[in-house]
Amino acid sequence: MEARSLLPQLTEMSRRAFVSRGLGAVGWGAFAAVLGTGGAETVSFFFPRVLFQPPSTFRIGTPDEFLGSAEGADVYGVVLVDERWKSSHRFFVVRERDRVYALSARCAHLGCTVNWFQDIRIFKCPCHGSEYHGNGANFAGPAPRPLDRFRIALNADGQLVVDTSIIYGPERFTVDGAFVQV
Repeated sequence: MEARSLLPQLTEMSRRAFVSRGLGAVGWGAFAAVLGTGGAETVSFFFPRVLFQPPSTFRIGTPDEFLGSAEGADVYGVVLVDERWKSSHRFFVVRERDRVYALSARCAHLGCTVNWFQDIRIFKCPCHGSEYHGNGANFAGPAPRPLDRFRIALNADGQLVVDTSIIYGPERFTVDGAFVQV
């Protein structure tokens, strides 16, 4: 009989008591969530997020490796476009008649990687259709300016060294470092 006498007391809880107990449980749950999140953020502070990227400066070879016949030059003087570093470092090595430079493979419009088409001797952006001559000058599409260039220099061993952390815009294409005279 004692079990029956407890049952009416449990079922006859007032609305006010039910809501106050429910809100108390929600409040304690929210408090526990805040403490847990704060604890997790405190622990993550001691394990910094580090990005491991390839070095920005590296050797690409000697100028002799980028020779091409002057008869094969286009109207802009471009003799050879080397695509070896397009996928790993996003740049092309362009050889003109008398100089070599590292041309960025990032479209000047929104940063998509451009492709080199040897048969028509132009760069094309697959995202929005910007087109560039072999020397990086834009002539079609929404790109507002030519492709950028990276710093390139000869080291003491006669190797070409490219530094992708130093970028030359079109106003600085004639500055020493934007190309190597060969």
